[in-house]
Amino acid sequence: MATARLLLLLTVAAAAGSCCFGEETMGYGEEPAAAKAGGVACGSWRLAVEAHNIIGWKAVPADCADYVARYMTGDRYQRDSDVVINEAVAYAESLKLSGKGKEIWVFDVDETALSTLPYQANHGYGVQPYDSTSFLQYVAQGTAPALQPTLRLYRRLLQLGIKPVFLTDRTGDQRAVTAHNLVQQGYCSWEKLLLQPVGLQTSTQAFKTGERQKLVSAGYVIVGNIGDQWSDILGSPEGCRTFKFPNPMYYVD
Repeated sequence: MATARLLLLLTVAAAAGSCCFGEETMGYGEEPAAAKAGGVACGSWRLAVEAHNIIGWKAVPADCADYVARYMTGDRYQRDSDVVINEAVAYAESLKLSGKGKEIWVFDVDETALSTLPYQANHGYGVQPYDSTSFLQYVAQGTAPALQPTLRLYRRLLQLGIKPVFLTDRTGDQRAVTAHNLVQQGYCSWEKLLLQPVGLQTSTQAFKTGERQKLVSAGYVIVGNIGDQWSDILGSPEGCRTFKFPNPMYYVD
C-alpha cells in the first residue's frame, strides 16, 4: 500500500511539473519551431545579438520579423527590461556615496530612456534598413514615450543623490526637442544632456567613450552606465558598472 501511494504521488508530481513547464514556455511567446534566420532559431539569434556575438548587422532577418514584433510588443520584453532595471536599482541602493555630489549615472536616450517603438512599428521592427530621414522626422515630433522601467531607475537615483547624465548620439540640433521630450515624459533634474556635434565623423562608441573621459577628467565618478547598444557601454572609462537594455531591432557601432 505504501509503495502504491508513493508511485501515485510521483505520478501526480510529474504531471504537475509538466503542466507548469508548458505554461511558462507558452507564456513567454517564443517563436514557432519553423521560425529561423539562416538556419538559426530566432530566439537564439536574439540571444546572440544581445550577447554581442552577432555584430555589424544591418537589419532584422526577414524570417524573424514576426518573432521580433511579438517580442517587442509582448510580455517578454517587459520582463527582460524589468530584470535589468531591478538589478540596476539594487546595485545603486548598495552604493556608499562620497557626499561630494560627484557620482553620476550615464543614460543613453533612444531605446533606453525613450522608446521609438511607435516609429519601429511602422518600419517592420527593424526588418527595414535604417532610414535616417524618416527617423529624424520621428525624433523631431518629440513624442517618444518613456520606457517606464528606466524612468523608475532614474527617479530612484535622484532619491539616492546620484546625478543622471544623458549621453546620446542624437545631434546638437536636436537638443531642444530632446530636452522637451524627456521632460514631458517625466525625466527632470539631470546633470547634463550631452549630444553629438553635427557633422562629427566618428563611431558612436568612440564619441561616447570620449565624452565619458571628459566627465571623469572633470571630477565626476561614473557609478553606473546603461544603454541598449554595446557601443553605449563599451570603451574605457565605462563606469563602475554597466547595464545592457534589451534591443533586437537595430545595431549601432
